Amino acid sequence: MSSDTTELLRLEAFGTVALVGVTDHRRAKAAEAAVVRIVDAFDRACSRFRADSEICAVNAAAGSAVRVGPVLLDAVGAALRAARLTDGDVDPTVGRALIALGYDRDFDEVLATAPVRPSAPLASVPGWRTVRLDREAGTIRLAPGVLLDLGATAKALAADRAAGAALEAAGCGVLVSFGGDLAIAGPAPDDGWRVRVTDDHRAGVSEPGQWISLRSGGLATSSVAVRRWRTDSGDVHHLVDPGTGRSVDSVWRTVSVSAASCLDANIASTAAIVRGSPAAAWLTGLGLPSRLVGVDGTVLHLAGWPADAEDLPIRDPSVTAA
Repeated sequence: MSSDTTELLRLEAFGTVALVGVTDHRRAKAAEAAVVRIVDAFDRACSRFRADSEICAVNAAAGSAVRVGPVLLDAVGAALRAARLTDGDVDPTVGRALIALGYDRDFDEVLATAPVRPSAPLASVPGWRTVRLDREAGTIRLAPGVLLDLGATAKALAADRAAGAALEAAGCGVLVSFGGDLAIAGPAPDDGWRVRVTDDHRAGVSEPGQWISLRSGGLATSSVAVRRWRTDSGDVHHLVDPGTGRSVDSVWRTVSVSAASCLDANIASTAAIVRGSPAAAWLTGLGLPSRLVGVDGTVLHLAGWPADAEDLPIRDPSVTAA
């Protein structure tokens, strides 16, 4: 294998499969070590499922300001920015609603106990304006009763940070993917990074999807087809509609977006699921290349997303609702 041949490493991160790609196989271990450091820092800061995390301390002290480290400050800042950009469609105060749906522990444990009998009634979403972040003091304060969940943005921010750290450590082009959240830093391979886009990042290449090539920026995929579980009252999933506190009922089952960063791609893909039919015009207006899969299995390509190598039937762009 020559020094400019790419190498792809697999590891576990954030309860999903993580991929670390490098354009120089000799620098793979340096890149991997940098990614592991970022994963550990974000897990300690942002995980709702470890009692010693900073976000758990913030949630437990709702009503009081809590001093936190820079990682959580940045992660909450990113979540509040997402809420502002999407008019609240992506909202970090959905924690209590997720718990009410039964997502109150690591996802593998939720699946192992399905059907889940939620321990609380459906909960409303207080709204992102109930969060006070003071960067100068290094504190976060929640209104009483508010619980944060950063699942919609923290993993994407971590991908961006991990790609940057891996580039600095390895000195070559890198790709970092955490589940459906992917970030690229440094020079790409000559033909770009070849990426398979499907409903579920864990699916094999034989599953319906599309091969695309990326050279920079980030890609995020949000889907209601994954992270689903059974409850006593029916199936639910992890994408909450802040307007109802329930799992969102969308015309799209999967949305993939390419943007300048993984974080921005994730904000757009998540908001598109929540927005439903109007998301097509919104994404087009933003000029974000996007692939939207309707619940009927047809796919819509927007804003320059490539049409070649697509397995699913392509929808007439004038038809935006499933």
